[in-house]
Amino acid sequence: MLRGLTSIRKMSNVTKFDYLVLGAGSGGIASARRATEFGVKAAVIEHGRLGGTCVNVGCVPKKIMYSAASIAETLHDAKDYGFELSGKPKFTWKAIKDRRDAYIQRLNGVYDTMLGNAKVEKILGHGVFTGEKDPYPIISVAGKKYTAPHILIATGGYPVIPSEGEIPGAQYGITSDGFFELEALPKKAIVVGAGYIAVEMAGIFNGLGCETHLIIRRHQALRNFDSMISENVTKEMEDAGIKVHKFSHVKKVEKSGGKMTVMIQSSEPSGETVEADVECLLWAIGRKPSSDIGLDKVGVELDAHQNVKVDDYQNTNVSGVYSVGDVQGKALLTPVAIAAGRKLAHRLFDGQTDLKLSYDDIPTVVFSHPPIGTVGLTEAEARKKFGDDNVKIYKTNFLPMYHQMTERKTRCLMKLVCSLPGEKVVGLHMQGNGCDEMLQGFGVAIKMGATKQDFDSCVAIHPTSSEELVTLR
Repeated sequence: MLRGLTSIRKMSNVTKFDYLVLGAGSGGIASARRATEFGVKAAVIEHGRLGGTCVNVGCVPKKIMYSAASIAETLHDAKDYGFELSGKPKFTWKAIKDRRDAYIQRLNGVYDTMLGNAKVEKILGHGVFTGEKDPYPIISVAGKKYTAPHILIATGGYPVIPSEGEIPGAQYGITSDGFFELEALPKKAIVVGAGYIAVEMAGIFNGLGCETHLIIRRHQALRNFDSMISENVTKEMEDAGIKVHKFSHVKKVEKSGGKMTVMIQSSEPSGETVEADVECLLWAIGRKPSSDIGLDKVGVELDAHQNVKVDDYQNTNVSGVYSVGDVQGKALLTPVAIAAGRKLAHRLFDGQTDLKLSYDDIPTVVFSHPPIGTVGLTEAEARKKFGDDNVKIYKTNFLPMYHQMTERKTRCLMKLVCSLPGEKVVGLHMQGNGCDEMLQGFGVAIKMGATKQDFDSCVAIHPTSSEELVTLR
């Protein structure tokens, strides 16, 4: 009892804010900056570089490398459009790496400036809950203590590597974080995983000239996407020259000098084990939330995967403690974290008490080759929700005009998933050149409840691939 009284007693050495944010990633910074617009005294705690995963080892540098690989494809196609390139174009990994890293450093500075302009205090270090209260939960950073009546957990997540016990030698591999530290393009690489990060990393390696192998446990990549996308992205990777090892897993990794020998075990009836000598092994088998910050000391509930549990309003089970972004395990996308963080700030400090983010119909792009755009329900999800008789599918498969001229071919596939009787568009899925950029507008339409008739009533833009979505029959 005496210890309990001590823990809630006012402490003179605790710095107090109105809003305290753990994590200066996209969601945390967006929420803190928005809160200060309402006169709130806010601070962010961060032990790494400003901007979090997206800016430093995620969306931004990934898109730059995707663009580099896309340019390599365009150079390959140039001759088919009448261009004579003298000699084979030379790609220098270090050149783009140096420019990319300099750009990221500039973005770190931009985020620092934005925090300063918004008068958000920056606290550098690793923040953990101590279990004390004054009267709100106290967070310790490098021996100093901070508290606030409103605390946001936005600490993000990190990629995982199998343990030595699971796969001997697994530690010799890298993750997507390590990809951005590579000083040179490997001649031969293995990517392990079937999710979007694995698909994107394999596409970049392959596009830039690295012999690339992708190891997946089943027969297709992106199995949580619409079946049309799963089937096509796997085929496109194989057609592009990526060696896809289906129904396979890594059994063991050995390292000697600068190379690794990776033993790939097939789970097919033959049970074949293949040995591959590579310079790079990249694990893209999932991410974990950065939730090991003393949450047990304040009673914040986690789910079975250690994600912070939140309700529809980003509330945890502890009053005054909230969470957005990857650490809460739902829709792990930068714009989602930003939107949720801003709406939370309005709800807490701007009187909009009913404001919350809808996690339905979130447009998503995978920067594969060619790119994927998807929003809403898959065909399987729609049939489960509405019943087979209440779902109508429209789809097309065509060769874009660009590739009518090229030796290299990638097709464009599109699908509309509609619910009956009104043919409301509840899902849109596509893969092909330009699908990443064309999705945003269609995402708005679907969010507004557009029907197939609404799509049909829009005059097509010719000649484009996007016109196919408003002329489907």
